[in-house]
Amino acid sequence: MRCSYTERWHACSSSVDFCHSSHRLRGTSVCLLSLFLSYLCYCALFPDSAVVQKSGNPPPSCQRADGAKRRLQKSLSCLPDASFADASQLKTDQRLASTLHMTGNNTPVPPMINLKFGNKKLPNAIIVGVKKGGTRAVLEFIRIHPDVRAAGTETHFFDRNYDRGLEWYRGLMPRTLESQITMEKTPSYFVTKETPRRISAMSQDTKLIVVVRDPVTRAISDYTQTLSKTPDLPSFQELAFRNQSLGLVDMSWNAIRIGLYALHLENWLRYFPLAQIHFVSGERLITDPAGELARVQDFLGLKRIVTDKHFYFNRTKGFPCLKKPESSGSPRCLGKSKGRTHVQIDRDAIEQLRDFYRPYNVKFYEMVGHDFKWE
Repeated sequence: MRCSYTERWHACSSSVDFCHSSHRLRGTSVCLLSLFLSYLCYCALFPDSAVVQKSGNPPPSCQRADGAKRRLQKSLSCLPDASFADASQLKTDQRLASTLHMTGNNTPVPPMINLKFGNKKLPNAIIVGVKKGGTRAVLEFIRIHPDVRAAGTETHFFDRNYDRGLEWYRGLMPRTLESQITMEKTPSYFVTKETPRRISAMSQDTKLIVVVRDPVTRAISDYTQTLSKTPDLPSFQELAFRNQSLGLVDMSWNAIRIGLYALHLENWLRYFPLAQIHFVSGERLITDPAGELARVQDFLGLKRIVTDKHFYFNRTKGFPCLKKPESSGSPRCLGKSKGRTHVQIDRDAIEQLRDFYRPYNVKFYEMVGHDFKWE
C-alpha cells in the first residue's frame, strides 16, 4: 500500500531529525544511512527533478500554459526537436499559403512567398525532353501555378551527376509545402539510355513530361543554337548527311538522333506505363499555350489556374510571353535565344530529312495514340 504525501514527508523529516541527533547513536555509519534514506524520500516526493528530460519533448515548464507573454519569453528555451517544429510550421505555412495563393480574380501569387516554408523533396514530376522542343517554355509557364515549385537550373542528375546520390539531388530542389509539386527539367534525359531506369529506382510514381516537335525543325533549331556558339561549325548538310546525293542521313549526329522519338520512347516504356508520360506539342505550345498548359495541369492533377489570361503573343519573336492578368505591366518573354531566326537550309535537304523521319514519326504516333502531323 502506497503512503500518502504527508506520511512520506513525515518519514523524510524523521530521517533528517535522526541525523541531527546522531551524536547519541555512537557512530557515523548510522548518520550516513539516514542521509541515504532522506535522498530516497526526496526522490519519491519529487520524481520530475531527478529524471533527465527526454529529447524531443518540451520541458514541463514549457507545457504549462501561463499566458502569451510567458510563452513568448520562453520561446527560445522551449523549442521542441526539429521534426516536431517542422511539422507544426508546415501546417501553419499550408494554411497561410492556401489563403495567399489566390486573389479574387484567380491571379496566382508569385511563388517567392513560399521560399522559407516547407521542405526539400525529390521531384514528383520531371520534364525529360526534348532539347529545342519547348521545355523551357513549359517550365516557365507551369511554374506560375501556385502549387508548383521547380528547380531553377537543369540538374543533369540522372545523366551526369548520378554518383553524387539522391541527397545531393534533393538539395537542389526548392522548398515545397505538402500540397505542392516539385519539378525539374533536363531535356537530355529523354535520349540518355540509363535515365529511365534511374528515375524508376528513385520513384516509380514520378510523372514524366516530354515536349516534342517536328524532328526536322527541331534539328535545324538545334544546329542554329550550336552555330551561335561555334561560328566555324560545318554546314548543316555536311553534318546531317553521310551522302546527301544518296539521301544517307548520319544518325550518329546528335541533332538527328534526338528526333528519333519512337526509339527513345521504347526505352522509357520498359520502366514506366504510357499513362505516366505526357506529351506536349511544341507547335501547339506556340499557337495555343493555354490549351497545352491546361492539359499539363490536368496530367499533374492541378486545378486549371494558368489560362489564356496569362499569355500574350509577341509577334516580333513569334512566341507567346507571360503576363499578369488584370495588369497593365509589360509581358515577360523568355530569353533572347527564344524565337531566334533559323539558318536557311536547302529545300531538298529538308525533304530528304522528312522522308527519313517519316517511318519513325508514324511509329511514334501509334505508340502515343496521337498524330502530331509533322509533314
